[in-house]
Amino acid sequence: MPENKHIEYKQQVTPELEREVVAFLNSNEGGIIYIGIDKIGNPVGLNDVDHDQLLIKDRLKNNILPSCMGLFDLVVEGKEEKDIIKLIVAGGYEKPYYIKRYGLSEKGAFIRVGSSSEPMPTRQIEQLFAKRTRHSISNIKSKKQELNFQQLNIYYQGIGKVLNDQFAKNLELLTEDHSYNYVAYLLNDVNTISVKVARYNGMDRVDLSESNEYGYESIIKATQQVLDKLNLENKTLTKITAKERQEKRLWNEIALREAVVNAFVHNDYTKELAPKFELFDNRLEITSNGGLPEGLSKDEFFEGFSIPRNKELMRIFKDLDLVEQLGSGVPRILQAYNKDVFQFSDNFLRITLPSMQDTPQVTPQVTPQVTPQVKELLKVFTGIHNRSELQAKLGLTDRKNFRINYLNPSIEMGLVSLTIPDKPTSHKQKYYLTEKGKAFN
Repeated sequence: MPENKHIEYKQQVTPELEREVVAFLNSNEGGIIYIGIDKIGNPVGLNDVDHDQLLIKDRLKNNILPSCMGLFDLVVEGKEEKDIIKLIVAGGYEKPYYIKRYGLSEKGAFIRVGSSSEPMPTRQIEQLFAKRTRHSISNIKSKKQELNFQQLNIYYQGIGKVLNDQFAKNLELLTEDHSYNYVAYLLNDVNTISVKVARYNGMDRVDLSESNEYGYESIIKATQQVLDKLNLENKTLTKITAKERQEKRLWNEIALREAVVNAFVHNDYTKELAPKFELFDNRLEITSNGGLPEGLSKDEFFEGFSIPRNKELMRIFKDLDLVEQLGSGVPRILQAYNKDVFQFSDNFLRITLPSMQDTPQVTPQVTPQVTPQVKELLKVFTGIHNRSELQAKLGLTDRKNFRINYLNPSIEMGLVSLTIPDKPTSHKQKYYLTEKGKAFN
């Protein structure tokens, strides 16, 4: 593929690297710089990719303003048995970006024009500076300054990293006057941000059956708790065919994780609202605050171009391996679902993951804890079910919500549906028979 508006090739780390990165930061879509590939796209490789990665990170951290930490990602790839570096750059939220030593001028600010990086005209610099976002959460002072980061420290220790005395500065948790900013407030052990996972009976928001609260703590811990909760809700469905037994989850696991993490990372926290997660009988809805970033179209969004709303959070989520690489979230979701799962408005972005629906051959998987009991209970079926015997074996004295159905008795297929009293609809267990008196397992 030749160089274009979004792709740049370099044989090695050159003095012009910052110029190319600044140009991508100042674009709406960002771009990719491949280092170790010549101008016509042939891989030439790099001798020491580890050294080059450290060099690139240090140069971009120290030589570009505003800070671009959290807006770029380094990935080592192999092409024709040669190591190359893929430098992914997102479009920045605080344009115009410029090379520090040249200042905010035509010598320091660049824009992508076709396959080249050109000096940004003074008038465009002034226009972008006037529109620069002043109310990003990195510039908002925390409502309290006595913050603790024990939870954040535990997560960093879990990946073998230690937060030193300079962590607040290094992770950009301070305002210009060295006070804790709102990013720090979100990451500290106690805050006022409420994160809820709600379950409704049916298809609408009328009958709330369960509400789980994971807020008022570090946003990292809240993210992990929501991931754990939804992983438990993501039940396995089993489909029996003539040849094999097929198992699928309610929602694609990779897409689910990406959708949850994206909701936290790209949420607009300036209104002090967290993303919300709502479970219905037929779907999961994940709603984050804030529409598409200014300058990013829907087509660019679906193609994986990114303008991180909260680059400081993006950087930390990347550190903790909650984000794989910039721009990968939406394409991963689209590998499992169509574009119509996304809904956009001026103030919100919602993704709706439809649940795998039950069919006469698809049922929630029988758990190991109940399978032996169910096998024994199914022996009471000899063409005509014995309700009282089955109810007695289950120890269910209250007949309310207790149902047994035996379907299609003329063929070798039947269904036992048990709704356990005092449990929500989600606890209903359905067991199928391959032939009378025998369970699948």
